[in-house]
Amino acid sequence: MTVLGIESSCDECAAAVVEDGERVLSSVVATQIPLHAAYGGVVPELASRAHTEWISAVVREALDAAAVPPSALDAVAATSRPGLLGSLIVGLSFGKAFAWARRLPFIAVDHMLAHLYASRLTPPAAPPEYPFLGLLVSGGHSIICRADAFDQVTVLGATIDDAVGEAFDKVAAHYGLGYPGGAVIDRLARHGNPDAFRFPLPRLYKPARDGSDHRFDFSYSGLKTAVIHHLARYSTGATRVGTWDLGLGTGARCEGVIPPWTCAEDIAASFEKAAVDILVRSILRAADETGLRTLVAGGGAAANTLLRERLAAAPDLRCVFPPPSLCGDNAAMVAGLAYHYLARGDRSPLSESASARVSGFKRRYP
Repeated sequence: MTVLGIESSCDECAAAVVEDGERVLSSVVATQIPLHAAYGGVVPELASRAHTEWISAVVREALDAAAVPPSALDAVAATSRPGLLGSLIVGLSFGKAFAWARRLPFIAVDHMLAHLYASRLTPPAAPPEYPFLGLLVSGGHSIICRADAFDQVTVLGATIDDAVGEAFDKVAAHYGLGYPGGAVIDRLARHGNPDAFRFPLPRLYKPARDGSDHRFDFSYSGLKTAVIHHLARYSTGATRVGTWDLGLGTGARCEGVIPPWTCAEDIAASFEKAAVDILVRSILRAADETGLRTLVAGGGAAANTLLRERLAAAPDLRCVFPPPSLCGDNAAMVAGLAYHYLARGDRSPLSESASARVSGFKRRYP
């Protein structure tokens, strides 16, 4: 079966054509980074407007690149949740209209389940068998889950405040290092000393309202604040202008607020180390307590170099990562996951609506 996938949950306008859930015939991603870089983060209104302007051309390009006419499609899939509501509505509405006009089956897809599926688009030597641990890390979510099937996950741990990707973006924005923060800090950290500064790790010790504990949960608000206050504690108002390769294809010039006696590379490396420590600590705890020794990762932050190195070095833990090109938002993962719903005989009604949140993907503390 050949499926057209559409993804518009945040700031990437994407379309892809995937055959039988694994063979990617085309994958087109129109990035909005230049639109949002000046603001240091995604502006929802700008994102939804850009999706409206671009989506028809992006879908057409994906079909042309795959050499698949609409008449040869077996189904259409689009992301319906979670994400920015205005952005989601654009892709979901386009997908439903495209399917209705051509009398094709339509599948609404959960964005986070699609990220968990992304690694199957480039199958490893031995695809992971269920159940396994899942790690979903992005700008909006940080989740550890148990996956028992492609559409059956149990959340074991989640962020109680900021997601890891959000913390990367906010720290980078505060120091004027550039956007998106994850790519910037990853590149700078490669040339810094991770032990230059010691930033605090959270301790979640209070019981949750439902009587459970937070032993697998994450918190990034305190770490983010500590890194930002590092500047306020030592700065006298002086700044240093530096030129750093931000990993975006060019050597971008960033006018940061780094004190002249502080190295931006060291701050990036020390912050990255603490951020990854938080993730790895909970992952290893979950692996020990569940007995699951396979971890499948997904999401934009899953492209982080240090996170991959740390998990690859973890004893008795098999880690499966998508290639970096499939860690960020893309439509191939949407189309690939939708194939399995279709194979099971599932269809989504054209009355399907978008949802900005999914219950259980974030936690309250205590």
